[in-house]
Amino acid sequence: MSHPRQPWAIANILSARPTVGALMDLCEENFTRLNRLAPDLRSRVGVYASEGCDGLSLYLTIEEQARFTTTLRLTHLFPTPGMAPAPDPDARLRVYHDARQVEMLDLHQTILSFRQGRRLSVLAEKWQASLFLGHWLTYCLQQGHAFGILPLEQAGPWPIERMDADLEQGLYHPALTIRS
Repeated sequence: MSHPRQPWAIANILSARPTVGALMDLCEENFTRLNRLAPDLRSRVGVYASEGCDGLSLYLTIEEQARFTTTLRLTHLFPTPGMAPAPDPDARLRVYHDARQVEMLDLHQTILSFRQGRRLSVLAEKWQASLFLGHWLTYCLQQGHAFGILPLEQAGPWPIERMDADLEQGLYHPALTIRS
């Protein structure tokens, strides 16, 4: 049975006091969503692109592979009126393969204000960022996004031409996806 969308329910979730256990459950759900979007993360290197039925480009950049973790950047290019599309949201994630968890390391986005003028606890910030990530990953899956098995430089002419076109138009640049 589906439940009607209730905007006040989302407000309650965002304002609720999360627990560490609930955050861990959410990180596990995000692992499952990310794994559907980009299977076999453990073996990936390089930059991948996906274009969903919404016509928006989604980029996955593998920054680091370690024995039990993958650090990556997930960037969605949304059109900006009168300007070239900007990376928004732009998330840096750490995937813990052994624990089947995804941790949000860094998030830059302008769609939703989390703090609303107040300082949150670290747990509350991670909770809200993970909630955002879960909704974003679900949106990407619903739009048909999925990353192929080959990175852009090996995937053939379409992705390379698309990346070159995006680079020429200033829509994507690898420096935008890697921040120290």
